[in-house]
Amino acid sequence: MDLKIKGRKALVLGASRGLGLGIANGLAAEGVDVMLCGRSADLLQSNAAEIEANHGVAAHHLSADLADGQFAKRVAEHAGAQMGRVDILVNNTGGPAPGKVTDMTVDDLARQARMMIFGIIELTNLLLPSMRENGWGRILTVASSGVVQPIPNLAMSNTLRSALVGWNKSLSNEIAPDGVTCNLIVPGRIHTSRVDQLDEAAAKRTGKALDEVRAGSRAAIPTGRYGHVEEFADMATFLCSDRAGYTTGSIVRCDGGAIKGV
Repeated sequence: MDLKIKGRKALVLGASRGLGLGIANGLAAEGVDVMLCGRSADLLQSNAAEIEANHGVAAHHLSADLADGQFAKRVAEHAGAQMGRVDILVNNTGGPAPGKVTDMTVDDLARQARMMIFGIIELTNLLLPSMRENGWGRILTVASSGVVQPIPNLAMSNTLRSALVGWNKSLSNEIAPDGVTCNLIVPGRIHTSRVDQLDEAAAKRTGKALDEVRAGSRAAIPTGRYGHVEEFADMATFLCSDRAGYTTGSIVRCDGGAIKGV
């Protein structure tokens, strides 16, 4: 299927590794020029070079930290200077450390909100005007299954990412008439370094062997396995495509059936 996005320009956050890098590769495979953004300058540089070599598109990169109060302005300006415009924005952030609700402090919440909510919203607002003016745009935010079914011992992630659900739906209604879609994509147990960290934390917390923790996680997934980054990236790429123009304000799951709710 031709996704009709060849020649589009995409900005992908959290593209040093994992899901963000997977999505950048998926978009590049469809002929989209990409700008990779993350904290690891060395990884971003090598990722961009590999994408250009493999897919024949322009791949730019910028090392930036969402915790920086100037993050959104700096990234938007750099993207404009390097690519001229941004047609596709993939909002993807890291998650906070595991913990219970009673472990959270106001200071911790404020610090994490800067990285997981405020920077995302500010950057989106800076890039939206050109999308609306051009009559086409895609905003895709990578969330967590915790926004649908709260994940035990990930209280802060469940709390903060859920704020993006209301933001996504509200924004989608405002910008839909301008040809811009806004969706959330929810991963389940996609095998990344983040999932490895969570499994290791669960093993330490419960006193179980790591293999036992992983076996228990797989058993709770109807497909019986962790997902592959490429599978998740394929779904994300479709949601960023011209073909998905009638899908907006939605939460799309890519979880192997793990979320139990309908």
